[in-house]
Amino acid sequence: MSLSLNVLTQLGIMILAGMFMGRMMKHIKLPNVTGYLLAGLLLGPYFLPSLGCPFSILSESFISGIGIISEVALGFIAFSIGNEFRISYFRKVGAAPLIIASLESLFAVVVVVAVLIVTGHDVAFSLVLGSIAAATAPAATIMVINQYKAKGPVTSTLLSVVAIDDATALILFSVSSALAAGMSGRGGNPVLSVLVPVGQILAALAVGALLGVLLLIPMRFFHKKSNRLALVCGFLFVGLGVADLMNLSSLMLCMALGAAVANLSSEAAQIISLAESVTSPIYILFFVASGAGLQVSVLKTVGVIGVIYIVGRSIGKLFGAWLGARIAKTGSAVGRYLGPCLLPQAGVAIGLTLLAGRTVPEHAPTIRAVVLAGTLVYEIIGPGITKLSLTKAGEIRS
Repeated sequence: MSLSLNVLTQLGIMILAGMFMGRMMKHIKLPNVTGYLLAGLLLGPYFLPSLGCPFSILSESFISGIGIISEVALGFIAFSIGNEFRISYFRKVGAAPLIIASLESLFAVVVVVAVLIVTGHDVAFSLVLGSIAAATAPAATIMVINQYKAKGPVTSTLLSVVAIDDATALILFSVSSALAAGMSGRGGNPVLSVLVPVGQILAALAVGALLGVLLLIPMRFFHKKSNRLALVCGFLFVGLGVADLMNLSSLMLCMALGAAVANLSSEAAQIISLAESVTSPIYILFFVASGAGLQVSVLKTVGVIGVIYIVGRSIGKLFGAWLGARIAKTGSAVGRYLGPCLLPQAGVAIGLTLLAGRTVPEHAPTIRAVVLAGTLVYEIIGPGITKLSLTKAGEIRS
């Protein structure tokens, strides 16, 4: 049972509780985002009721009904990430981020799939579940970087890798799902199964870049910060809406929008700063809602498969990032400390579970439970590991 509070009261409680728990985390040297997630757990409909509490502050229907906040938060995060995709930066570092992103995604999939098959699980099921391991959630990582103003080669490479990761994850999932569908006798044209998501990624990038170019036109005539902020918000909201209408990746679209601004405007830093000036309450609401939506009860149901997924994915990400850094010759610090920063997993992975259910419907409940359990573990420990890794790399200075 949840308390009967109106929407604005619940949103206010979420922001205040998030701020309080974020401040408490400082006393134990953990990032604010960990506090936001824990605040959500305590307010949400799953954690305290599972311990016998007769009520919760936030209801399940309320959490599912404020999904637009998550979309807006991820849009701003992707816009900020796009700022790192400067042509001048890639001329300097070359293909290193692409190599690292490809290998850390690939090995996360390979390790999970291999261990599942070796331990006797169905091949089609192993391919679909393992392919979801590639996805990484950039939100918590970006929050840690922003909070501690991390700066250096590991941080700059990390920002590029998490942006590319969304594309590599979708491609690997598409390939694995096509193979699994063929084995299960449900597959259509396997070539189309792979080409369609690639086309959607390219379309998202093209639409985002176009919106970025269009954004810069009115920017020439509006110079007040308030007007420019309104323009940024307007174009981001249009981008999110277009992505939904066209079934495109909103992360890729908003990232391309940010990249276009970063490469075509001499005032890019000011524009990005304006966008970040309004995001604090949106981010708090996003992470508190994410924490509230974590279903702790699934930990009891995932068993050995859940352990294989969580441990195997972690090993794959760490090894793939290390190998990619070695091949790209980015330096020992990147190879050593980048991998742990790629562990968080959330929205994209959960979304892929819905698609996975169409490929292997008989395994859909297991896949969703395992990925939700992984999300719970990764989102709680991920921000702290990211902070520790960047601190050891010398890019967070206390």
